[in-house]
Amino acid sequence: MKVRFLFFFALLTSFSFAQSLNDFRAVIVPLKFDFQKKQNEYRVSTLTKYNLSKAGFEAFYAEEPNSYDKCSLLYIDVINVKAFLATKMYFVLKDCNGKEIFKSTTGYTKEKDYQLAYTEAINEAFNSLYAMNYKYTPGATPVVSTNANVVPTPKPVAVPVPVVSNVSAPVSTVVATNVAANTTVYYAQPTANGYQLVDTTPKVVMKLYKTSKSDYFTAVRDGVQGALLLKENDWYFEYYQNDQLMSEKIAIKF
Repeated sequence: MKVRFLFFFALLTSFSFAQSLNDFRAVIVPLKFDFQKKQNEYRVSTLTKYNLSKAGFEAFYAEEPNSYDKCSLLYIDVINVKAFLATKMYFVLKDCNGKEIFKSTTGYTKEKDYQLAYTEAINEAFNSLYAMNYKYTPGATPVVSTNANVVPTPKPVAVPVPVVSNVSAPVSTVVATNVAANTTVYYAQPTANGYQLVDTTPKVVMKLYKTSKSDYFTAVRDGVQGALLLKENDWYFEYYQNDQLMSEKIAIKF
């Protein structure tokens, strides 16, 4: 049902959004959104940047240097909607004048743990962006509005970032592959929200949480939060390490 909804969402919005999205190559990600008490709380900024890169954009943290003119960039804002016993989140992409270029669908989860809840809701919201099949169109130049009543997006305040290392240096969007030399096979055991992977001990080595896509799980291993996704019939655990996207091939028997 969700797949069908995303298809119609993409169909209905493609005429109004697709070309505008394709005009922009990069997106600026704040290190603190309005609903947060501290920077990159629950790794929301990291997760947002990861999903933007996965969608095909170049993504930069707000304090990260880049070579783009500010009005050739998009600016993302993640909104946490107040909900009873649930987490609901969506995001908007705006240009330098605050004009809304894209608004996602709302991700929803009843997961009680904030880390997992924010991850599930944001990942679900990004499915609507993936459905747009974004592809940058070189040469397109966004029009800069001269309307004096339009208020530009405020510049983020520079604050030291304890949770994101090397934020002052350019971050590569190239995926680094870190495949273990052994061929250890892990076995998937069903749980209420997904699966847990165990070795032959048996010891639980990773927990998987379902999303709206059967080939994509939110994953947690040794306190490291990432994603498990299927690529060309192989499973990969992807996560950030020192601001570098890592990808490990994992052998799993479901």
